[in-house]
Amino acid sequence: MKVAIIKYNGGNIFSVQETLKRLGIEPIVTDQYEEITNADRVIFPGVGQAQSAMEYLKSRKLDLVIKELQQPVLGICLGLQLMCQHTEEGDVDGLGIFQTQVKRFVPTATENKVPHMGWNQVYFSEPSIWKESFDEAYLYFVHSYFAELCNDTLAWTPYAQKFSAMMQKDNFWAMQFHPEKSGDVGSKMLQQFLKQQP
Repeated sequence: MKVAIIKYNGGNIFSVQETLKRLGIEPIVTDQYEEITNADRVIFPGVGQAQSAMEYLKSRKLDLVIKELQQPVLGICLGLQLMCQHTEEGDVDGLGIFQTQVKRFVPTATENKVPHMGWNQVYFSEPSIWKESFDEAYLYFVHSYFAELCNDTLAWTPYAQKFSAMMQKDNFWAMQFHPEKSGDVGSKMLQQFLKQQP
């Protein structure tokens, strides 16, 4: 299986790459059109600032490439947020794949610090193989912005308020948590994504 990790100025690509290698996958890290479009699966990870990330994507027309992909695509953390319509971080328009907005956390209690960092549970709303395998699992989060709940929300997590922990639309999947930092459960979630059919 050919897996492409989209190269841009977002961090955390190395840890995703290493986790895939432990799963027996030798991914390529690339910003080249042909390598991305010819891959069997595409991963769009990231830790960083939304505005600079979108500028990089647009400078290489990767914003157009990602939206055109037909194979299963997975956004992680910043990748999820950039796949939404708009983010408050830098007042930036995203790719518009998921019909929702990305907002900054406004803590409602002293225990709700920003960023949301650490282990938290995810809850799947509808019956699915994901719910059967991962409902109420603890996964690792690091983020100050969140995607609001929407029709594309596959799983949610409570922190100050409920937000989209995982989303899915057509061949596009996205996780706000970091599966590559979530131990065995996170690795199994990546394996489940790799099994998804176009």
